[in-house]
Amino acid sequence: MIVVDSSVWISILRGTTTAQTEKFRAISRLKDILLGDVVLLEILQGAQSHQHAANMQARMTKFQVVSMLSPELAIKAATHYRRLRQLGITIRRTTDLIIGTYCIEHGHSLLHSDRDFTPMAEHLGLRIA
Repeated sequence: MIVVDSSVWISILRGTTTAQTEKFRAISRLKDILLGDVVLLEILQGAQSHQHAANMQARMTKFQVVSMLSPELAIKAATHYRRLRQLGITIRRTTDLIIGTYCIEHGHSLLHSDRDFTPMAEHLGLRIA
């Protein structure tokens, strides 16, 4: 399964072509794409109006939406944060830490264009799509 980060979804919704949006379009089966609840939150909070949010929600919820945080994953995410901090790396956004940890723990690949995920791939085993 492939989790798509909000950094890619935003480019897709804006109609911007990037290497990541091309990879997204190359995925032949939409059921191979997972949408995390925190990713959905990030996308919908950027809506300019209630109507815009409703339209985006209708488009986004065609994908399988999964909950990305549980008590166990919260503990793992905090452990990942401390491990990276010991290496001198600070992840800027907690949501990125949650998304990365979810992917690591479930064996999913992540399609992204956000620099916070690079150290997770290098030091924690995050698979990049």
